[in-house]
Amino acid sequence: MLLKKKTFAGQFRQTLKNILAVLAEAGGKPEHIVRMTWYILDKQEYLGAIKEVGAAYRELIGKHYPAMAVVQVSALMEDVARIEIETTAVIP
Repeated sequence: MLLKKKTFAGQFRQTLKNILAVLAEAGGKPEHIVRMTWYILDKQEYLGAIKEVGAAYRELIGKHYPAMAVVQVSALMEDVARIEIETTAVIP
């Protein structure tokens, strides 16, 4: 994934779109997501973008809320990355 959007909310939205694209390739839908772990660099940046994050989540995922954890980390592999999301889905 090439991160063109440097804001936390923009990267979050793009990350969800990427997750959904991979899921769709396997015949899955958002409701097949069973777990998500969000790795973020800055808790305050996350909290400052919470309205945009919530709006993007509702728009793209809907009202499906799998088990989720948000973990603050010291670094991510891509220098411009503000967030990474690890997702597990079960497609019947």
